[in-house]
Amino acid sequence: MKKRSLLFLGLLTLLVFPIPTFFGLYFVEGTTPLEILDFNHFQWYPIALGSGFGVLYAFLALLLMQAKVFKEMPTRVEKLVQSMNLTTLDCIFLSLCAGIGEELLFRSGVQFYLGPIITTVIFVAIHGYLNPFNWRMSLYGLIVLPFILIISFALEEYGLWFCIAAHFCYDFVLFNVMKTFPDEDDEDRVVYSFEDDYLAEYNAISEEEFEDDLPS
Repeated sequence: MKKRSLLFLGLLTLLVFPIPTFFGLYFVEGTTPLEILDFNHFQWYPIALGSGFGVLYAFLALLLMQAKVFKEMPTRVEKLVQSMNLTTLDCIFLSLCAGIGEELLFRSGVQFYLGPIITTVIFVAIHGYLNPFNWRMSLYGLIVLPFILIISFALEEYGLWFCIAAHFCYDFVLFNVMKTFPDEDDEDRVVYSFEDDYLAEYNAISEEEFEDDLPS
């Protein structure tokens, strides 16, 4: 996927995903968009708490993803991220789009009717992380599952903006770290080039010494 396509999908997530929640809850439950946006919880404490939780869990997920089993996946997530050459602004934009759009759809909408557990499983499965034909990808799904489950249960206590902040920070950390992951093939090429430089310099010095030793 090209970066432009990914940014476009991010924009669609932000603008389109909340629509079913707004329309469904308004016409079925009589809940206004302002009530759904839950600005009563737009306060520093739930936002700071969600941000801290998202950052911590992101680094935990990155640590677990270094396990050997994930290195054998045919398409690793960090390689996909690296191939798009994302800037920091791209990472902020995509994380905001996912954090706001997906939380409004799943936490405020789907979870209202199906509850936190079923909504969590649906959320992770839709992202392709619970794949019966790819058990390694399903292992990654098991890493993400507790994170989504926790923010789902935290919705009632800390509100929507806790969930958005946690989701945003989790994605932002992963995007930023993954886009700077060293590529194993690139590392080999760098080492090889350093060796070439060293050998070339060594050969040049040896030739000079050999010429100096020649009788004049």
